Amino acid sequence: MEYTHEAIFCIVNDGYSDAVMDAAKKFGARGGTVINARGTASKEAETFFHITIQPEKEIVMILVPSEIKENVLHALYREVGLETAGQGIAFSVPVDGVVGLTTSDAPQKQ
Repeated sequence: MEYTHEAIFCIVNDGYSDAVMDAAKKFGARGGTVINARGTASKEAETFFHITIQPEKEIVMILVPSEIKENVLHALYREVGLETAGQGIAFSVPVDGVVGLTTSDAPQKQ
């Protein structure tokens, strides 16, 4: 099955969702949805990754055409990745059905 879209999820420290969207838009993402969240990482995770875990998080969900997914993920890694103040992680999930898009990149079914 060939997927036409990917859902990118980027989990960052509170206050970095704008930086996520700025990075993603440079490579063609049009918008996203922000969900407020709370992290549950343990002290062992902080020691292993050599970072301080901020409990308040934002999850940014971005639906993108499959062909720009890799560029968007790499931009997120550079701009808000673990080595930055945003301390973000990002991953994508293939999407096999999309409705409600009004852009020209959405496949049209009859």
